[in-house]
Amino acid sequence: MNASKNKAVDTLMDGLVDYAGLFPPSKLPMKQAVEDYGRYTRSAHADFLGRFISPVSKLMDLTEHGAVLMPGTYATSGYREMADDLPAWSVSAIIDIDLDEALGVIAEFNNHHKHEEHGLARVDAIEMRIDEPGDVDDALDLIPDSITPSFEFPRSAVFAGDPRGFIAALAGNDSLAKIRCGGVTHDLFPSADDIARFIQACHSADVAFKATAGLHHPVRAEQDLTYEDKPPRGVMHGFLNVFLSAALVRVAGIDHETTVRVLEETDANAFVLNDEDAGWRDYTINLIELSRVREAFATSYGSCSFTEPTDDLKELGLL
Repeated sequence: MNASKNKAVDTLMDGLVDYAGLFPPSKLPMKQAVEDYGRYTRSAHADFLGRFISPVSKLMDLTEHGAVLMPGTYATSGYREMADDLPAWSVSAIIDIDLDEALGVIAEFNNHHKHEEHGLARVDAIEMRIDEPGDVDDALDLIPDSITPSFEFPRSAVFAGDPRGFIAALAGNDSLAKIRCGGVTHDLFPSADDIARFIQACHSADVAFKATAGLHHPVRAEQDLTYEDKPPRGVMHGFLNVFLSAALVRVAGIDHETTVRVLEETDANAFVLNDEDAGWRDYTINLIELSRVREAFATSYGSCSFTEPTDDLKELGLL
């Protein structure tokens, strides 16, 4: 059970953070990443935690190091009293090998982990890059209905580009568009204008989206880009900026210019988060509307840190 100070934070953060500890800048070994994820599933803010993200090529490592920590195996590992009521781990698999081969590996993983003695887990989402809109139909011909795909477009379609053709290819399918919001170097960060254009296009086509990278902190600000000594610094987008702007696009109908303004906001006090409403300055929606947005439009974001988002929310007095 989480310990937030208002209902808007609970609603916004519910299952928001997919844990990507295997990826930069953390780049943790699988053993540490699964231990961290297992601990987060039992933490005070477990409700904020989404899927565990793993490349398909590392699913065998996930089985090797994670099985003992998954629900179902605790009877023999001494943790049964802590995990009786925990659900199976949900996994999002990054397609880093041939798609057809990857789906076979995923099917084997899911079949193995449907048995309690092996630890309960399931890959129920995949994430893959595509080069052109036509790749969507080719992929959907192979992907089973039980797995939700997210498609990441070429940078040229997002960075000062036009993502509408790619997003239109997803319309009417149970698929998500995926936007990369940053990375370990400055050139990997799209502008606020780029993100606004992406969100507006998703709304117009009625296509849900997820985000990844660069959203460790709630509010837009200059931050360290890596965990190295003397790391490069740059302005990072905030997850409050991204997800509240998406909610306002979806419900309040804010235009492109206003969306950019929300994304560029650096004052945490400009965001409205209370027991009745959420939003930015004079633009607010109620929490039922926010919940619907989170469920069906602005779904989640991948982060290699789960502690940075929660620690920053604490510093802002929201937890």
